[in-house]
Amino acid sequence: MQFGSLKLETNLFLSPLAGYTNLPFRLVLREVGGLSLTTTDLVNARSLLERNPRALKLIESNEMDSPFAVQLFGAVPEEMRDASQYLESIGVNSIDINMGCPVRKVCKTGGGSAMMTELDKTAKLVKMMVNAVDIPITAKMRLGWDDNNITAPNLVRVLEDVGVKAVFIHGRTREQGFLGTVNLAGIRKVVASAQEIPVIGNGDVTTPESAKHMIDATGCHGVSAGRGAFYNPWLFKHTDHYLKTGELLPDPKFLERVRVMRRHFDLVMEFVGGDMPTGPGYTSGVEWSLFVVKSSCILGNECTAMCEDLNERIMVVGGNFEVKMHPDLVPAGDAGAGVQVVDMSGVGGGDVVEIREGGAEVLYTGDGGALDTAVCDAILD
Repeated sequence: MQFGSLKLETNLFLSPLAGYTNLPFRLVLREVGGLSLTTTDLVNARSLLERNPRALKLIESNEMDSPFAVQLFGAVPEEMRDASQYLESIGVNSIDINMGCPVRKVCKTGGGSAMMTELDKTAKLVKMMVNAVDIPITAKMRLGWDDNNITAPNLVRVLEDVGVKAVFIHGRTREQGFLGTVNLAGIRKVVASAQEIPVIGNGDVTTPESAKHMIDATGCHGVSAGRGAFYNPWLFKHTDHYLKTGELLPDPKFLERVRVMRRHFDLVMEFVGGDMPTGPGYTSGVEWSLFVVKSSCILGNECTAMCEDLNERIMVVGGNFEVKMHPDLVPAGDAGAGVQVVDMSGVGGGDVVEIREGGAEVLYTGDGGALDTAVCDAILD
């Protein structure tokens, strides 16, 4: 597959996921395998031009993170053009325009999903970007603002005419947010509207089977996943294998999950330089790691060593989590042990997640302010 002159090894893509798709997360997924192009969190074009430290951190990359795209949002054509030129100058391989974010603070500025409501204005902005750089420009959009305003099929044709090299389509409207199920028929109409550029489907891709079903049902040229990759870092590797062979690979063993989690912590420490802040801003990296350890049926001594290792890593980055053996779950013999993950940020206690043998039972208590409930739901799965 190609986006203009950019050649890609697979048809599987990492979607932007605000708060999660930073460099450590992208590198871990690449090391696991199966992934083609990764995309950063959405970045404000004006913040890049002002060299805002937070914006620059969002686009941080290295030689192992290739090819990668930066997702820009904004509604001022000159700012989007100038930000595109800057990104090209620092070696970014592709630029994705956010036309799908449903968040009010993004839409009220004319960015995100609001770009789907004014096609002529959007076309002029995109054309200015395309004419300013040589790297491919893509766009990520939704089906439309709401069920009465399904504009994606028309917008795809407009964007292709002004030089966009690929389109990512999330099969929900802005009004839906992430509720309901993905509309495969809607994605199929967008695919049919494009003349030559690839259309990448997105939404509810959480397993190799769901990825293949989206491709078969819509005719899309590939799929992208964000939340699905957060819940399962092996999604791309297993999907790539399944699409090529029809064979489903077995789930990774527990020790492999722990190895990947350790690797993620190491990359986070390198990324933040030992200055990791505590509180909700850190939980996204930790929550992903908690999911990795959902099945904790391992030998007691091995469990103790693993907990000590993880706690040392968490302390170095200033995290407010503690991982320890749960005494009520340690058997008399050596059949296995439980792992308890305690969030220490709550006043007078905090949230407690008990991951029991085989992930069969999870107790979630406390104020609920630090651990995302979606993560707990994922652990239950």
